Amino acid sequence: MSAATLAADTISASTPVLSASPIVLSAPGRAVDLQVRVSAPMTGSELPIILLSHGHGYSNNLSSLNGYSPLATFWAAHGFVVIQPTHLDSKTLSLDPTDPDAPLHWRSRAQDMTRILDQLDVIEAAVPQLLGRLDRSRVAVAGHSLGGHTASLLLGARLTDPHDGTEVNLAEPRIKAGVLLAAPGRGGDALSEFAATNYSFFLTTDFSAMTTPTLVVAGDKDTSTHLTVRGADWHADPYVLSPGPKTLLTLFDAEHCLGGISGYDVAETTDENPERVAAVQLLTWAYLRSELYPGDSAWQAARDVLTAGVNPLGRVESK
Repeated sequence: MSAATLAADTISASTPVLSASPIVLSAPGRAVDLQVRVSAPMTGSELPIILLSHGHGYSNNLSSLNGYSPLATFWAAHGFVVIQPTHLDSKTLSLDPTDPDAPLHWRSRAQDMTRILDQLDVIEAAVPQLLGRLDRSRVAVAGHSLGGHTASLLLGARLTDPHDGTEVNLAEPRIKAGVLLAAPGRGGDALSEFAATNYSFFLTTDFSAMTTPTLVVAGDKDTSTHLTVRGADWHADPYVLSPGPKTLLTLFDAEHCLGGISGYDVAETTDENPERVAAVQLLTWAYLRSELYPGDSAWQAARDVLTAGVNPLGRVESK
């Protein structure tokens, strides 16, 4: 499969994109106010929304509203409004590493997305070109790596707070579909010693209540040995261990950055592959189109082309 073939079969021509940042949202009780980037097509109305959660990572700016341009720009060019927060774990903020919620601020990350939905009026006022153009009934969430964990909580996954032993439910009913990209899997004995010791909230991850329709994207070479002892299959857990409707896209020879979705030509991409990135762009777009607009054929067309030919880029299964 080539990206050009997939694009020709499934997607309309792109439109120019406007991008505005930082837009500052009030966040009482948060260490700093919430800064977001908004990317949107220059034309069109009743535009669906994607909340995009960045990963953690060691880079200074990819883990912020400045990252993930390969996805954000593509989705916006093809009809979505993409909103990207800078979560508290971002190196751009350099917050106190001894904070009880550091280093990953897992709860605050999910709360950031709810704050965004609560303040869409503020975002529209800050970007007058968007005024009256949002379809607030069609909201999706997407996240990569730790951002995938954030998205899974919003989609219904649960965990036990390691500080007080209470069950945490951060499901957001306004979110109608999700995309998990190289997301963490289950906890318990699947975790590495490092992850169990340093990121104890991962220990109790439970996908059994994650009922929102979701596309799980996993690379079959994404071993993530710093987090898990189970190998690449760990990243399929959000599909395997959750109820339907769910879809799993397994990308062949893909590692943790899935070809380079966090940014163009970045050092932390270990499997740089523009064709793979193009496939992720198109397949995620097609999945969300079909989930948010029942009857839209984009996902079936993209799925058919992905698996065609003698050297497919991946495989798809659904339940």
